[in-house]
Amino acid sequence: MLKVIGAILGIAVYIYFLVDVVRSSRAGSRALPKYVWLPVVVLIPLVGGIIWTAFGRPRNSSARHNLAPDDDPKFLRNLDEQAWREKMRKQREEES
Repeated sequence: MLKVIGAILGIAVYIYFLVDVVRSSRAGSRALPKYVWLPVVVLIPLVGGIIWTAFGRPRNSSARHNLAPDDDPKFLRNLDEQAWREKMRKQREEES
């Protein structure tokens, strides 16, 4: 049973590495071009994936992801400005 679980886990990790290489951008891969990394990961299953992660995988792109509107400082600032303009417009109407 332990061998079966180990085999399933190994296959899952292998598939993860393959998908990671395929989905990475060409310009983002380090050290070698993407078309070289794919055979490395395919032909040397787990070790190739570990080497890909250490030396070929694009750097963390978390800073480049899109922010949700409620997390975007520009969007929040724009909302505040709109609310302030609306408040000022209502005050002017009441004074008139």
